[in-house]
Amino acid sequence: MARTAVIAGTATAVSGKVAGRQAAAAPDTPPVAAPSGLSATDLEQLKTLAELHASGVLTDEEFATQKARILH
Repeated sequence: MARTAVIAGTATAVSGKVAGRQAAAAPDTPPVAAPSGLSATDLEQLKTLAELHASGVLTDEEFATQKARILH
């Protein structure tokens, strides 16, 4: 039992140090701002279109048509 406690304690200490290093190394990145003129709904629609295009549901032409409709 003592061995398990030592292993658990070591694992906790190591994970705490790793988490601390990762937090210190991660730069504070501001959230990406939406391009001007686009609403949150527009961005969500573009994301959905991109997913449908990537999965093959929409052809290149269909994707371009719908994207242009949202952007204009």
